[in-house]
Amino acid sequence: MVTAIILINAERTKINDAAEQLAEIDSISEVYSVSGKYDLVAMVRVKSNEELSDLVTNQLKTVVGITHTETMLAFRAYSRHDLDAMFSI
Repeated sequence: MVTAIILINAERTKINDAAEQLAEIDSISEVYSVSGKYDLVAMVRVKSNEELSDLVTNQLKTVVGITHTETMLAFRAYSRHDLDAMFSI
């Protein structure tokens, strides 16, 4: 499983709409509105780097209002929760 964190800037008047559109994308498990330099954070869980590439280069461009993204690839998870078991249903 590939996990990525996408930091997103959006047009001020379209932040909520962008968040709702992002939440509808299957490979995005959560979308958070946040304070600071970015407007939204999307948590992505996909099976392969190819799926992540498709999401970032093709699917995100269809979301109205996004002006900038920064994608961070997770190397290792440190958690008390077994995320793989949670998402293998």
